[in-house]
Amino acid sequence: MSFFESLLVLILVAIVLLQLSRRLRVPYPSMLALAGAAAVLIPGAPVINLDPATALALFIAPALLDAAFDFPLGMAKRFWLPLVVFAIGGVVVTSAIVAWVGWAYIGLPVAAAVVLGAIVAPPDAAAATAMLSTMAIPRETDTILRGESLFNDAAALLIFDAALAVQSAGHLDWQVGLHLGLAVPGGILFGIVAARIVRRLTQSVSGTLGGNVMQFAQTFLLWILATRLHLSAVLAVVCCGMTLAQMSEARSSARMRVQSYAVWSVAVFVLNVMAFLLMGMQARAILFDMAPGHLGEAITFAGLVVLSVIVVRLVVCIGFNRVHAWFARRAGRPEPATIKQAILAGWCGMRGLVTLATAFALPADFPQRDMVVLAAFAVVLATLVAQGLTLVPLIRFLGLDRGDEGLREQVAIRAHIARAGFMKLEHAEGPEAELLRNNFKLEKHGSLHDEGAAALSNYRRLALEAIDAQRKALEELREDNRLTVDEYNLFLEEIDWRELSVLPEEERRIEEI
Repeated sequence: MSFFESLLVLILVAIVLLQLSRRLRVPYPSMLALAGAAAVLIPGAPVINLDPATALALFIAPALLDAAFDFPLGMAKRFWLPLVVFAIGGVVVTSAIVAWVGWAYIGLPVAAAVVLGAIVAPPDAAAATAMLSTMAIPRETDTILRGESLFNDAAALLIFDAALAVQSAGHLDWQVGLHLGLAVPGGILFGIVAARIVRRLTQSVSGTLGGNVMQFAQTFLLWILATRLHLSAVLAVVCCGMTLAQMSEARSSARMRVQSYAVWSVAVFVLNVMAFLLMGMQARAILFDMAPGHLGEAITFAGLVVLSVIVVRLVVCIGFNRVHAWFARRAGRPEPATIKQAILAGWCGMRGLVTLATAFALPADFPQRDMVVLAAFAVVLATLVAQGLTLVPLIRFLGLDRGDEGLREQVAIRAHIARAGFMKLEHAEGPEAELLRNNFKLEKHGSLHDEGAAALSNYRRLALEAIDAQRKALEELREDNRLTVDEYNLFLEEIDWRELSVLPEEERRIEEI
């Protein structure tokens, strides 16, 4: 099978697995990992060797920008301590322990061993997000898990770039040190400046198909330019994404936001599918070319790396939680998080796209590359399957599933938002204002009271019946050739938006999936 044929097969399988994961309430990356592992068994599967720079730009740049754009800067300030501990302490400690295992067991050079540690250190944002979307857990834990994935990726990729530069140069001299010293602040400044330039350039194409394409083009271009300027491409993309989020959320159109979120979600999903397919292809080539005696050593080494990654994550999370709780009790404050939340955070350490991409990015002459790549793949497979498939039972066992409480909070928030719209129209006059007031009043009371809920349900039923009649009338106009294709698509989009505005939330979620 060619790469395209293999990719098409895996995408079709991934669609089936995505629906299966939704029904079983397990993270879809766990299912993709199993599908990628199954690619090892595909007879005649091709071997695709990506250029290291291409692998990093293709897989990491969009995922980083997507995560950075979705994580608010205010949350980073509020939860700075756990984010710093996980992003710096957790990643650094994991990198160091795994580096020691690589140096002691298979004799990797120190810099190469640190590269391996950086590859397997960061938990995967997509895997964490997929897991969290299936359950309602404490909001603080949810926020920290989503945020730390972004900062962990940035910290691990910085270590990866620095260690790989030292390994490629053969030693750490003043030129390498100067490059590493300027890359971090230069990447931050470059990302902030680039965000302001991008914001001005994209205003003319906002809300169009070109605007969505421009988002991807600017992401890859930013990564490439930062790399060519010898700056940290990782920090450039992260700072650009967070700056754009702060600048554009209040100004971008609703249509642009809906399109962007949908397109980026699909893009990140397809990138995950490609990465797991490439993982299976490379693993197949490595396993078939490896001598039987050497294979046993590789499996043992991979097992040690997997064990190190899981244990270090649990120790860091639980240790930080207990130390933080001790200081809180001494200061007379309640514990910021329970030990159950720490156990959940420690077990939610699945590796994925970043680990795969950095493993692909290793140059061909990297010391014992096959052993390192297999170890990285083993970490991804073991954590996504063993941890990913046991997360939901663990959440229930720890008593952290707050589904009913989460629904009640959503109802209160929805009523609060509706109340804000109603109050804005309180002194407005005219039939239009009265119509809007009635809609907001219905939404507000429908969220809080049983009688209002019944009225809201009846309103939605009538609205959907009317919308269905509008759609049928539009189809009749098209069959009679009384409108052009563009006119048909325009009116259909308006009707679709109207339907989405009245659909219950649970039905909107089902349609999104």
